[in-house]
Amino acid sequence: AIIVVTFHLTEPLGTGHLDILVNHGYLAVDFFFLLSGFVIGHAYDDRWHQMSVGTFLKRRVERLQPMVVLGMTLGAIGFYFNDSPVWPLIHTVPLWKMLLVMLIGYTILPVPRSMDIRGWEEMHPLNGVGWSLFFEYIANILYAVGIRKCSNRALGILVLIAAIALAHLAITSPNGDVTGGWTLNAEQLRVGITRTMYPFFAGLLLSRIAKPARIRHAFLWCSLLLALVLYMPRIGGAEHLWMNGVYESVCIILIFPLIVYLGASGMVHTQTERRICKFLGDISYPLYLVHFPAVCIYTAWISNHKGVTLAQAWPYALLILTGSIVLAYACLKWYDEP
Repeated sequence: AIIVVTFHLTEPLGTGHLDILVNHGYLAVDFFFLLSGFVIGHAYDDRWHQMSVGTFLKRRVERLQPMVVLGMTLGAIGFYFNDSPVWPLIHTVPLWKMLLVMLIGYTILPVPRSMDIRGWEEMHPLNGVGWSLFFEYIANILYAVGIRKCSNRALGILVLIAAIALAHLAITSPNGDVTGGWTLNAEQLRVGITRTMYPFFAGLLLSRIAKPARIRHAFLWCSLLLALVLYMPRIGGAEHLWMNGVYESVCIILIFPLIVYLGASGMVHTQTERRICKFLGDISYPLYLVHFPAVCIYTAWISNHKGVTLAQAWPYALLILTGSIVLAYACLKWYDEP
């Protein structure tokens, strides 16, 4: 989640997909989907004899929804501070409409394009990252109502088909990447579903068939490998967009399952290492949902002051990163866990 924050903080300093400093930070979403599928399978696959679909979905709502509500509320509080050329509709939006969008956002149901309040046609304009939670719920529902019953062979076939669809999306997309999924139209829904299906159900399959080893320093190796993948500069440039699509396909289809497997095989040897792992794991979800409203204010500042350089922006970016981590931990302890 920390890498996601750095991606969003460097994104407004770039001119497009080719030159963003944290160039592949958006792939963290695809990694989260895979990790989620693994965790869901590990936690619930052997409990269905004593649990109904309704009970499962109730537990998922209890786990995910409190932070969704808080994230949308923070987005509403900061909304009018985002007024800038990058979001041209904000100054035209009446308060009642913004509050209505907030209430819809509380349900994680997507906002129709006719209710756009920023100019980007996002399904969750008050907290843009909410789109991934919408697809997380879809994957959870599909798992609960049917895919949990699939044999490993049937699940493997589904995962293979989903992998082919994902690679096709990445290699043939206009930008040579998998970005998208946050608008309520046919094309963006296809992107969102394609980005969700392979990693989530590959994670589920991995939880069933993997036999974790005992790997020393797995946390360190996983962290380094994930950072290397997500901080990798653009591959191929504007002349060979397909090369970047191949890179992203390999990352999602092969490298991310390897990282999850290494993490599941890790051994924690010291109390300090245990505390670090627990802290980063605990704040990951809250940080993902609370950082974006502050990033939007920062993005508006850059948009309103043309020519802002990295040297000028980094102190503010560091402040937002640090503040978001502190806020995420406070929300975890005083809001989410209670």
